[in-house]
Amino acid sequence: MRVVFLLPMGIDRPSGRRYLNIARGLVRRGVRVRLLALHPDLATCAQRRFVVDGVEVWYVGQMHARKVGNVPVRFSPWQLLLVVVQATLGMIWGVLCSPADWYHLGKPQPINGMAALIGVGLLRRQPFLVDCDDDEVTANRLTAGWQRAVFAFWQWLLPRLAVGLTVNTRYLAERMACAGQPCVIVPNGVDSRQFTAPPVAIRAALAAALGVSGRPVIAYAGTLALHNHPVDLLFAAFGQVAEQHPGAVLLLIGGGEDLPLLQAYTSRQPWRDRVIFTGHVPYPMVRALLSLADVSVDPVRNDSVALARSPLKIIESLAVGVPVITGDVGDRAEMLNFGAAGMVVLPGNVKALANAIGELLNDPARRAVMAAAAIAHARRYDWDRLAERWMAIYDAV
Repeated sequence: MRVVFLLPMGIDRPSGRRYLNIARGLVRRGVRVRLLALHPDLATCAQRRFVVDGVEVWYVGQMHARKVGNVPVRFSPWQLLLVVVQATLGMIWGVLCSPADWYHLGKPQPINGMAALIGVGLLRRQPFLVDCDDDEVTANRLTAGWQRAVFAFWQWLLPRLAVGLTVNTRYLAERMACAGQPCVIVPNGVDSRQFTAPPVAIRAALAAALGVSGRPVIAYAGTLALHNHPVDLLFAAFGQVAEQHPGAVLLLIGGGEDLPLLQAYTSRQPWRDRVIFTGHVPYPMVRALLSLADVSVDPVRNDSVALARSPLKIIESLAVGVPVITGDVGDRAEMLNFGAAGMVVLPGNVKALANAIGELLNDPARRAVMAAAAIAHARRYDWDRLAERWMAIYDAV
């Protein structure tokens, strides 16, 4: 069997890692897989076709925004139109060069959606499937009403034209039920054999380099973009925690468009010297930095963005033995094994978040029990097991 994925992002993006890891699992089951993807900075992409663990990767166009370093660069309206046209044509060309049994869209978005309608449906006369891992309208920073309307249209249309759906949360499965097609829930996961805490000596050296040796560390690993990652809740909570725990450090792993704004805000706070911004780091560094934490936090509000997500940051934190504190929204309580591997609190509530952080920092024995439970629970989300579940959709359709 041969499967081709149509991806509106690169394989190093969080959603891109979802599809690359699923593809790896499919390859281990004898499936031939090709990813037709859009690069975050195509002009600097030296190698546009390569193979990763048996998965063919073709970069066929530029993403809708240039994502280099810590802060993405937006295109002007005319530049964006040119990028969209070129990327769509590149993906259609990729479809025509990639005969397959199944074409699977990663995210129902305009570029890969148009490529599916023209390249797969019209020219190849084959059906396609769609994977939904976000509420695309609210998760993306769409500043104009017409942009939201365009994304809403494709998010509504493509699942109804697909012959089968995969989703990452029960919330999205319920939303897509009206489409009437077979649907399989496949949450995000982790390579539990590779994504493990480094040896103690390496962690000690890294902690010393960052100046956090012997200090309580509260970590956040993810994008610093306030419109869909309410890190402001964590900053407000840390302001309360800092008073009770004078040595506590807030470690923010990752970049994003609001990094300068958050740095400016931090510079005005009395606890400014206790916040560490790493900026964008290579993905292999994430596990090492996360493993320094006593707890990690996934701050959320009770909205469609949080309901639709299966956060990588939660599963990756569990895999390195770090308990997670997050809001009780969507599937998060289940991801924490209903309190065994972390704590869920009232979403959007700063005081509840601060109290939970303080509670775990004050109880090392409880953290140790949670850490062991976290590592064990993360194995249930191993990408290889999830690939087996993903395979079910091809049988179902």
